[in-house]
Amino acid sequence: MKIAVYGATGMVGSQIVNESITRGHEVTAISRTGSEVAGATAKTADLADTRAFAAIAKDHDVVVLATGPSRTGGDHAEWLDAMASAYSNAEGTRLMIVGGAGTLEIDGVRLLDSPDFPEAYRAEATTAAKALEAVKQTETLDWTVLAPAPVIQPGERTGEYKLAKDTPAGTSISSQDYAVAMLDEIETPAHRRARFTAAN
Repeated sequence: MKIAVYGATGMVGSQIVNESITRGHEVTAISRTGSEVAGATAKTADLADTRAFAAIAKDHDVVVLATGPSRTGGDHAEWLDAMASAYSNAEGTRLMIVGGAGTLEIDGVRLLDSPDFPEAYRAEATTAAKALEAVKQTETLDWTVLAPAPVIQPGERTGEYKLAKDTPAGTSISSQDYAVAMLDEIETPAHRRARFTAAN
């Protein structure tokens, strides 16, 4: 399978690239710097480059979006516009999106709306929620959003995880096992046009 990964050098994107390569897929690792990744074809591109995205989508079976809004004070609208453009130019390929835990719910309340949600991540989570709502409004796009557990960080690859739909499946997940869950979904689709979540 031909898989393109935007955000290929990030904490999550790099693990998705590694897991894809390990499973024998043909991988294009896309970043703004075009950093080399052993076993993958490196490509320099920005998600906002509509023409480049359309060409990449046409040439791959799956495009993974492992990007997010600015964490350094940049305009979140730019990322939302880039995501909307991706939604509009991904017809014919499967779009896998690295989501956020903020939209998951406990007793009907989104995590990002709870008083215990970390203030430092609230703006990012709110923007990710807007991106989720936007992709839900598409009519024919073949999309899947995988939200991590509330805590995601580098750890070890156990190959084991629990799944849920709208409520957290647990409190944490390693970025390695998140990638395992992502590739399992890519290889054996079970959540088309849906959001789900994974935890260790």
